[in-house]
Amino acid sequence: GLFEFFQIAKKLGAKPFKVAGYVSALFLLSASFIHNAGFTQLNFIWLYLAGLSCFSLVFFSALFSKNENAVNDAAYTLAGLIYAVLPFVILLYIPCIDNSIQHSEKLQFNSNYNNHIVLGLLLLIWANDSYAYLVGSLIGKRKLLERVSPGKTWEGTIGAAILTLASSLLVATWFPEVAKAHWMVLSLIVSVIGTLGDLSESLLKRKAGVKDSGSIMPGHGGILD
Repeated sequence: GLFEFFQIAKKLGAKPFKVAGYVSALFLLSASFIHNAGFTQLNFIWLYLAGLSCFSLVFFSALFSKNENAVNDAAYTLAGLIYAVLPFVILLYIPCIDNSIQHSEKLQFNSNYNNHIVLGLLLLIWANDSYAYLVGSLIGKRKLLERVSPGKTWEGTIGAAILTLASSLLVATWFPEVAKAHWMVLSLIVSVIGTLGDLSESLLKRKAGVKDSGSIMPGHGGILD
């Protein structure tokens, strides 16, 4: 995902510090994994230190760069970490939260990775995306944000939200670890944030003049897609 973002950044005229970016990405993901696997009791301080080290590495790269637009390049490098890497870092925390510990002052983590929570979220995201395309193709007339994504319509977006809400009831029967009401709320969050995320990436690709972020998944595009 970070590689794809750097490719888009290059199309936009930047020269991201790739080595610093990739090293920082591995560092952040490793810190998150180590914390969630229960190898450390340093709580979020471990991740804070990892993040601070990554910011320092990027700016050190800018400091010693001979490019005239080194600050701009550093900004794109950090943007790639925030846009393409940080979500995966946070994603690792979601299934590791120990919901059995109630009324605690701070989050508790365990190594019993519950992949059902992440899988349920992905199913809702894919459902919302598919419903938006189908409903928009059938009855879509009013453009949602034509200058960014001409194919998206208000009818498709609203229809997708309703159908994704209905689909959350099915997901709730598959993964009862999360309450039905919570799955329903998550489906609404997915409908809103998923659509905004899709539009944000469409804006990046439109400015860069590319159709897909990559070609790793034929018919779907890249990791960012």
